[in-house]
Amino acid sequence: MSKTRILIIEDEKLIRWSLRQRFQDEGHMVDEAETAAEGLEKWAAATYDLVMLDYKLPDKTGLEVLELIRAQDQDVVVLMMTAYSSVESAVQAMKLGAFDYVSKPFQMDTLMLTVNKALATTQLKRELRDLRARMKQEYGFSKLLGSCAAMQKLFQMISDVASSGASTVFLRGESGTGKDLVAKTIHYNSDRANKPFMNITCTAITETLLESELFGHERGAFTDARQMKKGLLELADGGTVFLDEVGDMPPQLQAKLLRFLEEKVFRRVGGVHDIEVDVRVIAATNRDVNQLMEEGKFREDLFYRLNIIPVDLPPLRQRDGDVELLAEHYVQVYAKEFRKDVHGLTSAALKKLPAYSWPGNVRELRNVIERAVLLCKQNEIGPDDLVLGRGETRDSSVFVRLPAGGICIDEIEEQLVKQALALSNDNQTQAAKLLHLSRDQLKYRMDKYGLGKDKAAS
Repeated sequence: MSKTRILIIEDEKLIRWSLRQRFQDEGHMVDEAETAAEGLEKWAAATYDLVMLDYKLPDKTGLEVLELIRAQDQDVVVLMMTAYSSVESAVQAMKLGAFDYVSKPFQMDTLMLTVNKALATTQLKRELRDLRARMKQEYGFSKLLGSCAAMQKLFQMISDVASSGASTVFLRGESGTGKDLVAKTIHYNSDRANKPFMNITCTAITETLLESELFGHERGAFTDARQMKKGLLELADGGTVFLDEVGDMPPQLQAKLLRFLEEKVFRRVGGVHDIEVDVRVIAATNRDVNQLMEEGKFREDLFYRLNIIPVDLPPLRQRDGDVELLAEHYVQVYAKEFRKDVHGLTSAALKKLPAYSWPGNVRELRNVIERAVLLCKQNEIGPDDLVLGRGETRDSSVFVRLPAGGICIDEIEEQLVKQALALSNDNQTQAAKLLHLSRDQLKYRMDKYGLGKDKAAS
């Protein structure tokens, strides 16, 4: 572990010597400067973990030096020193970004406690900076894979949204299409990237807990509320909140969310004061929102407020050529993770992949490849290594063979609609997806063939 480095900018030689001796005894590297000009020159030439800065210097005040340093590096940790302690000067220093303020003469042990806290703060800031850099790299646009026209259009939309000031974004797509990845890509490629990204799945917790998680609560708001708690919206101030599965949010919370989106204020559970924050809300759902609104389960006014910038994620079956591209990518990822000598897929395996409908989308493909790499006995993944769990592979050249004597096409259509309804347990939305139809198109065919009349609408 490298030694920490401290810069002392102080015009009194004895104080510099005393601090140097103590810091070196503690194992730190120390540089000294007698004037503001010398201190700024040394600070610009090296990276320091802590700057010890005197309030009164021969050529500038310590506050002027602090302001110059902070203008170039907002994360630098500066500890002010002075023999002229006052409330006003302390407030000025803290406003300009000083970590703390100590008075001369020092109690050295007390000073070292403050110095150690400052150094710990430096370490935390560097770790946070490194984490943000890694997250930005992990969720950079280069990590988005897809060569088809639909994905190229999506990538451009994500880029435009990320650089915009849009406060709400609505991601729509089937389960497994990568809505969480898109949400993080928008956040980490925006000017909000250095602020928090908060993620909550609306179906993962109960209604009461979901309200508390989003908006926070005051002490005593309910039985177990022993202390005040900030919610995700408050904690994410300046950043992004990702509301996954928002289509399943309870009606009461929908009303509260709508108020927040319109007024930018909310109240904690049990609170009486409005709290104002600046967050971007990215909502996502795999549900048919139009159907939910028809059934009275989703507020129309909330839908229109969320749907200002809709982003539709195409299912994998509609991404021509991307299945093979993604499969090859995941082979490399999991071969490295599992330390397996697997280089790719055979031509027969590559041919098998697009012949499958991929109802679980990219998530299913990733899981299939992970299993194949883990259990593969050869250097390449063959067709037998690909276990496709939902549905059958289909001949990509022939879907239905026409009998020599011909057949009535309405009979085929009726049978397909019946099969889709049976597979989906009469859920019209799911049945429509199986047939690549809209719900209205499916309902037209059901009425045409007299199907479902004796059953309640799903």
